[in-house]
Amino acid sequence: MGVTKDILKQARDGGIIEFDHTNYSQIDTIVEQNAELTTLFNNTYHNADGRRELLSKIFGYNLPATTTINAPFNTDFGRHTRVGERVFINKDCLFVDLGGVTIEDDVLIGPRVTLISVNHVENPSQRRNLITKSVHIKRHAWLGANVTVLPGVTIGENAIVGAGSVVTKDVPDNTVVVGNPAKKLRMTNV
Repeated sequence: MGVTKDILKQARDGGIIEFDHTNYSQIDTIVEQNAELTTLFNNTYHNADGRRELLSKIFGYNLPATTTINAPFNTDFGRHTRVGERVFINKDCLFVDLGGVTIEDDVLIGPRVTLISVNHVENPSQRRNLITKSVHIKRHAWLGANVTVLPGVTIGENAIVGAGSVVTKDVPDNTVVVGNPAKKLRMTNV
């Protein structure tokens, strides 16, 4: 009997996840459990401790007490998101995190930001297959309202992404980018 790859580790490591993989149902099961938790988080009043407890269940680890995530908040998978200390995530954000989302300390994320770590294969006969590439937001970065960050992108330390930008490529440290696709505007005042 052959060894079956751990599909969750494979998703975090990046690459192609085949829709007909023997263990694809593990992803579906976690997505289903996560849908229940995010619905509860978004549709029922909870104090700060209650919100943190639900978010800790969504992410699968204890969310730092210094971090704030406002409802509504959605993540399809949840367990591949890592959030640091003193992070602020405003409302209406969406994380597609099967491929991994890392948010380092002191990051500010504006309302309606979308972080996407998953894409699909172009070939129509294989389009249900997923391509995972992690998203990384480094220390002190600031993402303005309605920013979209695509798979495999790293936002550098102290970088600023202007509202409404679509980030398709890595953003260097200490850089301000704007637009669709996001382009360098200037260096930050650090």
